[in-house]
Amino acid sequence: MSTPACLACDLSTGAAPLPGGRLHETGQWVVEHCVGPLGVGTLVVKPLRHVLNLGLLTPEESAEMGPLLRQAAAAVNEIAEPEQVYTCLWSHSGGVPGHVHFVVQPATRTEMDRFDAYGPALQMAMFREGVLPDPFAVEAVCARFRAVFARD
Repeated sequence: MSTPACLACDLSTGAAPLPGGRLHETGQWVVEHCVGPLGVGTLVVKPLRHVLNLGLLTPEESAEMGPLLRQAAAAVNEIAEPEQVYTCLWSHSGGVPGHVHFVVQPATRTEMDRFDAYGPALQMAMFREGVLPDPFAVEAVCARFRAVFARD
């Protein structure tokens, strides 16, 4: 179900371009590569339905969420081999509640050293810099992610 002015919905429905395409889908959730400046290998896990916060999830959506987040984090571990995998909930867009989604990000020593930051400060620094991942690198890593999700 799409909602006006929702980038998350537009990416899921194909109304907005999604580099790398859809990586994995369950009955209620989808995994995509992040379209923002959080680096190659950063995934977004979101409900297919437009949901503004976790308290509004259906029992079916809730049941799928934990196992899918574990699977996505394991895939990021395998593909990116980071020092840590950040998994955080984001649900604001323009200062108002938006389509809830989890960002599953490889936190590498290289990125932490480059920005002299970690955790939320690393993400904020990456957003301030605003550099989007190379689309060809995204396509390549997405092919690897698809293979991991298909195997598991």
